[in-house]
Amino acid sequence: MLAWQPDDPAVAEEGRRLKEAALLDFGVKDSVVSSWLYAKCHYQIPTTAVDTAAVVATGDGTCLLLYNPEFFVAIGPSGVRFVLFHEARHLIHRHLYVDEELRADPVFDLAAEVAINHVALLRLAQGGLPTREVPDGAGGTRREPVGVDPHEVHRRYVADLREQGFEPLSYRDFTETDLRIYGELKRMRTPPVPPVLCIHMGPGGDGEGAGAKQRPPMDAEAVTSAVEETLAEVMRGALRGEGLARDELLALADRTTGGGKRLEKMWGRMGLGALRGETQRTRRVEWWRRWLSDTLASKLREGERLIYPKKQGAVLLALGHDPMLARRGAERTKVVVIALDTSGSMPQPVIDWITTLVGRTEGVESHWLSFDGALMPFVPGERVHGGGGTDFQQVVDYVEGRRAVDGRRFEERADAVIMVTDGHARTVTPAQPDRWIWLITDGGDDWPERHDPPMACHRVVTGDS
Repeated sequence: MLAWQPDDPAVAEEGRRLKEAALLDFGVKDSVVSSWLYAKCHYQIPTTAVDTAAVVATGDGTCLLLYNPEFFVAIGPSGVRFVLFHEARHLIHRHLYVDEELRADPVFDLAAEVAINHVALLRLAQGGLPTREVPDGAGGTRREPVGVDPHEVHRRYVADLREQGFEPLSYRDFTETDLRIYGELKRMRTPPVPPVLCIHMGPGGDGEGAGAKQRPPMDAEAVTSAVEETLAEVMRGALRGEGLARDELLALADRTTGGGKRLEKMWGRMGLGALRGETQRTRRVEWWRRWLSDTLASKLREGERLIYPKKQGAVLLALGHDPMLARRGAERTKVVVIALDTSGSMPQPVIDWITTLVGRTEGVESHWLSFDGALMPFVPGERVHGGGGTDFQQVVDYVEGRRAVDGRRFEERADAVIMVTDGHARTVTPAQPDRWIWLITDGGDDWPERHDPPMACHRVVTGDS
């Protein structure tokens, strides 16, 4: 990147402005998935080391957006939106379709280009591919499309199949799903696969050494982490009723139809059934479990310990950016309090699963309480007894160190408090409500969600096993 800096500061600034405008449009009206994905690229660097744009995913989990400002200025605002959407969707494809044999097939590369550009044209409401001026060979210039045109590929597919005596699909049916496109292209005698379709495809780059452009690194674990976090964030927004997030996720899920058991399980864990309004028993359980896992993880996220990656730090400093920090372990053991309301019926499968979840979370110290009208610490496996009445305030007072049980006070600082209850009792306001997670059982009152400020709250479908 140091060897390939933009020469004109005005062009660099205009490229940056176009990039920022495109990312703003994603968040407001175009693509919630792309908006969240680029939010994870904490460093967005103008450089001519890439011809167009690319997301770099390094082995330390860092994601960076590299973009060529000269190229952005050449294709204009709508073109920048198209290219950034295309790059984000490539990362999604890389995560969803992980089969190495599939990804090694150049026809699947072509299918991915067709699928991504088809969706981009629809979602961004563009009449065609972005274009830029290129020399026409006669001393002038002409506008040339950027990328693979899905309509042109379909026309060549139709001609190829009819030449073989087969009946081709219409464009609408051809582009119905990503794997449908791949399967139909495989029917062609000669699929139109160009040498290199995208910056992330093909062998190395334009050579070796300081003056050569190299293909950006795409660490598989970093891509997986960024994409899964993005999809989880968008799913939470969709389930809260955000229409754009819901529409985009359902469309993405529909396009992955036929992708195999792994994809079915992934969408099930994320709560696709709940988003579609499906009520299968197993899917209801999977969603609250997924929700609790994500919510707990967000409250137990590791702190940053300052380590200085010398090579990357030197490059970023030279480019005018602050040094990056890399995470290296938790700063301290996290403390989780799990309080079970024993005044009503607490399903044993719920208790067992929460025990398993907390027990397998690395670096976590758990404290278990049962409560009704009284407060009783216990350890998993012990029998808990319930009586009458429910009092949430005693849990709050104990967790915050104001109440003693058996002559002992709670002297830890709780990072998260999980309350499993039917919610029927006088409301409370903890000192740090953002650390409290409420699981409300069948027929319960989900008042924590309406509390000011609201607390993390989800209804547990306890009739399922």
